[in-house]
Amino acid sequence: MIEIADASLVDWSRAQFALTAMYHWIFVPLTLGITLIIAFMETLYVKTGNEEWKKITKFWMTLFGINFAIGVATGIILEFEFGTNWSNYSWFVGDIFGAPLAIEGILAFFMESTFIAIMFFGWNKVGKKTHLLATWLTAIGANLSALWILVANGWMQHPVGMKFNPETARNEMENFWEVLFSQTAVDKWLHATSSGFVLASVFVIGVSAWYLLKKRELLLAKKSILIASVFGLLSSLYLVMTGDNSTRTIANDQTMKFAALEGLYNGSEGAGLVAVGLFSSSETDPSNENLKDFNLKIEIPNILSYMAFLDWDAFVPGVNDLINGNEKYGILSYYERIKRGKVAIEKLTRFKEAQKNKETQLANSLKAELTSKDFQENYFRYFGYGYFEDPHDLIPNIPLTFYSFHTMVGLGFFFILLFIFSLVFILKDTFDQKRWFMRLAIISIPLAYIASQAGWIVAEVGRQPWVVQDLMPTLSAVTRISAGSVQTTFWLFAVLFTVLLIAELKIMFRQIKIGPKH
Repeated sequence: MIEIADASLVDWSRAQFALTAMYHWIFVPLTLGITLIIAFMETLYVKTGNEEWKKITKFWMTLFGINFAIGVATGIILEFEFGTNWSNYSWFVGDIFGAPLAIEGILAFFMESTFIAIMFFGWNKVGKKTHLLATWLTAIGANLSALWILVANGWMQHPVGMKFNPETARNEMENFWEVLFSQTAVDKWLHATSSGFVLASVFVIGVSAWYLLKKRELLLAKKSILIASVFGLLSSLYLVMTGDNSTRTIANDQTMKFAALEGLYNGSEGAGLVAVGLFSSSETDPSNENLKDFNLKIEIPNILSYMAFLDWDAFVPGVNDLINGNEKYGILSYYERIKRGKVAIEKLTRFKEAQKNKETQLANSLKAELTSKDFQENYFRYFGYGYFEDPHDLIPNIPLTFYSFHTMVGLGFFFILLFIFSLVFILKDTFDQKRWFMRLAIISIPLAYIASQAGWIVAEVGRQPWVVQDLMPTLSAVTRISAGSVQTTFWLFAVLFTVLLIAELKIMFRQIKIGPKH
């Protein structure tokens, strides 16, 4: 059975995982996008035979290699933390969560690692077309690697394709394809990878703009900007589409997260979208620090209803509708969900006790009830709520979720404009005459990383307090170790990752200053 850990242990375990995940995600999105840009560039080299394209390809490949090597180190630590810090989670859903991670390691990571060796060291050892194939397979492998990680994360956001086994008190996979092709998993993969494409495009344009400012490597810079502008513009438009689909999925499957990212407290028909908002520093409800009202907001009528349900007049539930319920729209209150969750926990506890005491008849009766369709649909689906007493503890950090979402969206539209202007200026051959724009392109590189991190803050902070939506809260998922040991490793990792990041930046800056080999 799952026990509840003390608050300090939960907070420090969450902080350590967030630290590792955010550092890891600094390296991942660049890998996802720049491998495809490199593959496009090498394709042009193979088709044209122009040695300039080979030099350009090799230069960006070097920067990719630096980023990839350090990213792998943080990713390995991240996966180990599921066993060291979240063993109860791993026990409860390991049969499901472990499958995509295993596939990621066996298929995608091995595929990527195998062909990356040919990509870096095979220039004079294999033919042009074989080398090009290895480059494309490295790019495909990187994005396949992301697929399986995001399938696992998508299942945590919206658990499907599984059944609960009361004998082991574990969730077990029942339908692999339902897990793989769940709308949440598909949306997350498409949105996360396309955000990586955008970030890599901004990176290439920004570095190339620095060369133009310094009046160095002009041909490399201009050709790179052309490729990155086209790829970035197409990717950013696709990113908007995937983001729109993802938001609609959240509105249906994670209603509290959707209310939080829009700061919606009271639901309404024809709900408006808050384009710009500033929260008050004081709570509207003293019992919960996450409930803050707007001091200022600019709202566009009806847009939120359409964005969520493709209906201008659809009802969008707010935080209060979810807490207190809304009978008119068939929304079950969190108070009722907590009651039903406690029934599910109590039934499971009684079943395990009956097993332990060898009360076979009672155990069989309880098992039949626990596995019945009615119980699964009306009680077990709220299993995780049973660990709470106050429904207000189920509200995520609304200001942080809201600000992160709007930062991500605002920067996303800024990047579309950046790509459009980059493409226009490079086609008119005036890019190197726009010093203000070259500086803006360089500044845009850290902005792309901020947008990428903000997206993950929305995804993970917005779903709190859940590790597995509705089934397992963070307070029951952690390993029973001392909070002090987690604190110690938190600071060790903080120092280690910061050193790795500084090392990467120094190596990257040095390599950019050196430039391509002539």
